[in-house]
Amino acid sequence: MGVRELLAEAVFTRVAGEDGPDRRTRIHGEVGPRRFGPDDPIWGVHGDASMFVGGIRALLLQSLHPLAMAAVDQHSGYRGDPWGRLQRTSGFLAETTFGTVETSERAVRIVRAIHGRVHGTAPDGRPYAADDPHLLTWVHVAEADSFLRAHDRYGARRLTAAERDTYVAQTAEVASALGADDPPTDTEGLRARLEAFRPELVSTRAAREAARFILLTPPVPWTLRAGYTALGAAAVGLLPVWARRPLRLPWLPITEATAFRAAGGAATSTIRWAMQAPSTFEEPAPSAEAGSGPGRQG
Repeated sequence: MGVRELLAEAVFTRVAGEDGPDRRTRIHGEVGPRRFGPDDPIWGVHGDASMFVGGIRALLLQSLHPLAMAAVDQHSGYRGDPWGRLQRTSGFLAETTFGTVETSERAVRIVRAIHGRVHGTAPDGRPYAADDPHLLTWVHVAEADSFLRAHDRYGARRLTAAERDTYVAQTAEVASALGADDPPTDTEGLRARLEAFRPELVSTRAAREAARFILLTPPVPWTLRAGYTALGAAAVGLLPVWARRPLRLPWLPITEATAFRAAGGAATSTIRWAMQAPSTFEEPAPSAEAGSGPGRQG
């Protein structure tokens, strides 16, 4: 096995888990109607290496909502099993993006059932529940904004304005199914909704600790540490200034525009190159009912 295949296996196993190849084959090879197809923006964004940057940015941004962060801090076990949490998240994204309607709906039912059991009290005394439509909307908005901005900067192909709006609308379908409250359906609505959440976002000890864990002490083997550091720097570089101060993250405009951006581009390009290794994780042929046509919904 060559360097490319070894790198692909290391990255894919970390993100998707030991059963990742089998799950990938099942998701892509399953016959049945799909909401989205290969020509849809959501396929292009969620299948691109820029998602590594977008995922880190989303976690940092989401941590700023004290109720959402309390739920993660008290229930997710991200410190003890961060890769397990990442693998469950990546699996849900894969099933709802690339899977059949049946697969997507099953994934949504499972997550909704889990959310129904997650509730408690935040350190500030307020109750929270993971199935709260308002909190679900925040999590969705932070993810959609992060994934889209990371793709704008580091994606293999830049989306047109119309494709960016379509991407937001397509992600809103999944968010609505999860119970989010009227998620935005275009980029302007996404920007406005993110701005509307700002008064609720604050610095908390849990958020600062999560940022340190994500950026400084992640359970990453030394062979991948340099690449992960580059991805983390790229993610911080995409955060707005107002989101950095509460997390005590620096704003270095010149460095971010040069060194961070170059490092992020190199890291995502390397991951993209590795994951395209044809002999490692062969892409299953799309089924006859996948993508556009009578089986397509939405």
